[in-house]
Amino acid sequence: MDAGRISEHAFLADGRTAALVDRAGAVNWWCPARFDGPSVFGRLLDGAAGHWSIRPEGDFTSERSYLDDTLVLRTVFTTRTGTVAVTDALALEAGARGHEIGLRSPRVLARVVEGLTGEVPVRVDYRPRFEYGRVRAYLTETDGVIGATAGASRLELRANAPMTCGDGTASGRFTARAGTVHHFTLGYAPTYDGGEPALPDADQVVADTVAGWRSWAGLHDYRGLYRDQVRRSALVVQGMTYQPSGAVVAAATTSLPEELGGDRNYDYRYVWVRDFSLTLQALWLAACPDEANRQFAWVARAMGRIGDEPVPIMYGVEGERDLTEHRLDHLAGYADSRPVLVGNDAWRQRQTDVLGEILDAAWLMRYYLDPMAPEVRQLLHALADQAVLDWRRPDAGMWEARDAERHYVSSKVQCWTALDRAIRFGTRIGDAADVARWAAARDEVREAVLTRGWNDRVGAYTGAFDSDELDASVLIMPLVGFLPADEPRMRATMDIVERRLSRDGLLRRWDGDPASFVICSFWLVGCLADAGELDRARRLFEQLTTRANDLGLYAEQIDEATGEQLGNFPQAFSHIGLINAAGRITAATERAGGRAEREAVPTGTATTAGKRE
Repeated sequence: MDAGRISEHAFLADGRTAALVDRAGAVNWWCPARFDGPSVFGRLLDGAAGHWSIRPEGDFTSERSYLDDTLVLRTVFTTRTGTVAVTDALALEAGARGHEIGLRSPRVLARVVEGLTGEVPVRVDYRPRFEYGRVRAYLTETDGVIGATAGASRLELRANAPMTCGDGTASGRFTARAGTVHHFTLGYAPTYDGGEPALPDADQVVADTVAGWRSWAGLHDYRGLYRDQVRRSALVVQGMTYQPSGAVVAAATTSLPEELGGDRNYDYRYVWVRDFSLTLQALWLAACPDEANRQFAWVARAMGRIGDEPVPIMYGVEGERDLTEHRLDHLAGYADSRPVLVGNDAWRQRQTDVLGEILDAAWLMRYYLDPMAPEVRQLLHALADQAVLDWRRPDAGMWEARDAERHYVSSKVQCWTALDRAIRFGTRIGDAADVARWAAARDEVREAVLTRGWNDRVGAYTGAFDSDELDASVLIMPLVGFLPADEPRMRATMDIVERRLSRDGLLRRWDGDPASFVICSFWLVGCLADAGELDRARRLFEQLTTRANDLGLYAEQIDEATGEQLGNFPQAFSHIGLINAAGRITAATERAGGRAEREAVPTGTATTAGKRE
């Protein structure tokens, strides 16, 4: 049996990795070593690649929610004979609180089953498959602990319910009665590091993990509009953070398709510099300045000394540069969408927009960079110098085109951003001659964008110089301060992009994009707010909040016709877009003389019915 739809999954995180759990109580994705490590549960990509389900036998319905201000999931199953709840948590280190959570997580997945009413027969199906489903381990039971070792990975499962080991599978059945509690703790450890997998008490894991997430949330008191949505998205971004380094991955998964049956199936478990400035803005708006500081420190260390070569556009979570892509041909792919990929060859690309991303982030953090460390000064100076040269060159663009390099307008705009922020820093990062050189280049970039980026026939700024093709990436122009949102040509561009590329509030990147791209719709919200069109901005924002799943989670894309979420999940970029859009609506409301009262758009609790195998 394959995993359910992408949007049916919940997201668990522990500061090192993530797990995805569906509404039927199945863990269909977990890479326990770290975000980009091999999976032990990979049913999301192939029915035979491993899962761990705990669910009622027979027919049931389910309702679920996160415990308040946490990434701990509670699912309540209702059957004709009673109700039972399953609480799932990826363990934080015992006692870790505030900014310490996730630094030393024990790599433990805990599941607690509580009988609520009546009697419910429950089935457990545990099928670990190592190395993305390549390896089926021998399962052995010793003193009530089921061990599984294959190659470099070792799992141990402790349960207070009867389990029987078979051929690479352990299964069990029990009856959950009102007031009964059954505990399951699954621990991971590398095979040869000398340590045993941790197997703490599942109740204690849940209690400690709840307390840890709530202590973190308590430090971040966002006071703007759409408070509930912003706080949930901030938790998701924090959950996507590899805490030992402070790096935020783009998504928890690999190879979930942009189009069902298509081949645009990439590995997003890495860190994109493209997302960097927007991530910092989101963390700042969500009242997370400590996390923003860690993000900037991480990118400065990862980049090292910049020379004449293109600036790396992405990294592994500990700063690795070589992310060479390869196929997992033994996996069928989500909904038969191949190839399934590990690694991402976009690491080889030139994307000149990253220059603006880093300098914009530095400007945002400027007070925290004073006094400026010599290596930071050298980095920012080198990036500004590179923008002087690279703005004239074609690149792969922010959408990482793999066919040919072009003169993308958004890349030129971000080179302008890099130079503009360097000029603002002034002699903090260069001498007077440097600043004059950067200023001259900035003016050249601006003139080129205003003339070659504008297309009279289309009546808009288009995706590339001298092109007739629209591209939603030009919506960043007012967001970085290149043009005011209410400037006539910019306003015309917003109208045409919305009219031609959107449907029911969902905005595609270009004509022919297989589905809408969530952050583009949030960019449009921000542009409308900046243009003073607050009613439209708020209507669109609130419409977009209904497109999240029942837990408030977004994938990368949404099919306009079906509403189906597509692409890797959850997608940090989508949640970052929500936070930044809420911040722009809040700021515009205050500029208009209004008061940014706390408010939230309610999200419904979806109910599913079915008989699960």
